[in-house]
Amino acid sequence: MKFVFARRFYLLFALGLVPLSLSWNLPALRTAVLAYDILLIAFAFVDMYISRRLPEGFSITRTFEKRFAIGDLGTVNLTIANDTPHELELRIKDEYPAEMALHDSREAEFSMAPRTTTEFSYSVTPPARGRYEFGKTAIRLLSRFKLVWCQEAAGSVESVKVYPNMRRAREMELKALGSQSFIAVQRRAVRRGEGRDFESMRDYVSGDELRHISWTATARRSKITTRQYQIERDQTVIIALDAGRLMTARINNETKFDTAIHATLALMSACGRAGDNAGLLVFGRRIRKFLPPKRGIGQLDAVLESLYDIEPELIEPSYARAFQHIASNTKKRAFVVVLTDLIDKDSSRELINSLRLLRPRHLPLVATIGDRDLNAMVSSRPGNIRDVYHQSAAEEIIRQRENALLLVESLGGLALDVTTETLGPRLLESYLRVKERGLL
Repeated sequence: MKFVFARRFYLLFALGLVPLSLSWNLPALRTAVLAYDILLIAFAFVDMYISRRLPEGFSITRTFEKRFAIGDLGTVNLTIANDTPHELELRIKDEYPAEMALHDSREAEFSMAPRTTTEFSYSVTPPARGRYEFGKTAIRLLSRFKLVWCQEAAGSVESVKVYPNMRRAREMELKALGSQSFIAVQRRAVRRGEGRDFESMRDYVSGDELRHISWTATARRSKITTRQYQIERDQTVIIALDAGRLMTARINNETKFDTAIHATLALMSACGRAGDNAGLLVFGRRIRKFLPPKRGIGQLDAVLESLYDIEPELIEPSYARAFQHIASNTKKRAFVVVLTDLIDKDSSRELINSLRLLRPRHLPLVATIGDRDLNAMVSSRPGNIRDVYHQSAAEEIIRQRENALLLVESLGGLALDVTTETLGPRLLESYLRVKERGLL
């Protein structure tokens, strides 16, 4: 049992030292002071012994205001209940994960009347996805005679999950789609007559395509009638997320993989608003996660649950295994978005060869995520020999990426070369373009 002496003990001990100033010629007084101190210490230990346990009816419960997300402030609430007939004086100190940033004091002191409850809260911010552990709460309870603080642990050890930041993904979606989100895009697309889903019949107007004229309806009505189409609301989007070596690179204090995760969530949110089915595949050398295409808020929750603890590995990804899995498990034509990075000929060659597994049934979009704006790097005048070497390397990477993306387009796919800052907006713009043009 751990304990520390309380303020009352030190006052009584100091009171016993006063007679020592008068005991120079009185040995008996010194003996009496020594006996007093020994008895005081002994009584403090007795007080500690009879008060060493938390009383029955005392409890402490930890709850969380909401689930934790990267970079978002999370509130930890402690509820302390004194369901005993005695007044309690106590100090608490909660054990939080050391990796999280603490914003308030996690310590507090209370004087609790019998049959009462009090609450205490503090805030933390998690720096990354994953599982974190809150330990028990350290309690210091003032003993019955108030000579010592008895220390005990209460509550329980709790594990919490830190998820990707959905708020950041929605902001990315809103920024890319505009203030009216996907509704305006749908209306614009309907007015343009794009899409493949039949919506209604209407009178022919100059400029309508002849292939949309319904000759049976024209004969029945004795008036030229044309079919009106809208964007399909039951299309399939699958996001293939590379969790290999190159996605471990850190840009602006986060990995490319984390940037790709938030772009993935933004795209899946847009798919849900558009009425499309969205699925997810996370791959390295093997398939690590696969969620078949679905729609609805439940699918987003499933994606968050699947991604909270996945980290990229320092191995080369197998595009062939990933694309074969998609081809085998997705019979309906799908828009397959591949989020990856390419900097050498070998990985580019494997990607190009593997894309043949998706064509012509599916429409692939390969988005390569660069470390920085390489074009800006090579456009400036080098200041020294080091800059010359850097620009030469950047030009070689640009050339190889351009060749790879041209080959993707030659196979009938789409290609994007983006930085971490532009990944989300460019990805959503490409998705909308595919929808408006009816490419699926």
